[in-house]
Amino acid sequence: MSDPILIMGATSGIGRCAVDEAVMRGLSVRAFSRSADDLQGLEGVEPVPGDARNADDVAAALKGARAVVYALGIKERVSMLWEKETLFSESTRVLLDEMGKSDVRRLVAVTGFGAGRSKNAMSFVERTGHRAILGKPYEDKDRQEALILESNIDWTIVRPVILTKGGRSTDYKILREPDQWRNGLISRKSVAHYLIDAVENDLDVRADVVLAR
Repeated sequence: MSDPILIMGATSGIGRCAVDEAVMRGLSVRAFSRSADDLQGLEGVEPVPGDARNADDVAAALKGARAVVYALGIKERVSMLWEKETLFSESTRVLLDEMGKSDVRRLVAVTGFGAGRSKNAMSFVERTGHRAILGKPYEDKDRQEALILESNIDWTIVRPVILTKGGRSTDYKILREPDQWRNGLISRKSVAHYLIDAVENDLDVRADVVLAR
């Protein structure tokens, strides 16, 4: 087996889809999550339970990895309308610090359409509605993206549009230029296809892209 891809946030959402995509391609996966033990017994998957904000946990998970796919998410809750969110920026700061001490240079990080400079691609109505509901999490995704942009690793920022439970497709749009960026729909499985492609083929290094159907 080749060196594993470290997938952070591996037990749910896009992260779990990325685990399945990598395994389907015969790649070795190191699955990092608080509940990583749920993946025990999956061929090609090394479950690594841990806290993404704990430097020791992250450092241990990075050892021998070829690349990192960051796909952490939060559970939707009413309190996210007013509570400050810090998971994305805090965990990314820890990850970047530990990557700086390791030999791992490649990071493919999922944020979301509306984070960072992609908010400028939204219409006034889209931006107003988006920030009313997801303002606190996306303020933290803004901080997260800023940290990545300031780093000297080989990063890719991936911003999927509205996520669906649809099937895997390779016929999606990788929107690389800001004047192409737009909202829409894309399945989590299709996002996962791009994430593993980005690792395997060094796609869009030091670039930010939007993914849409």
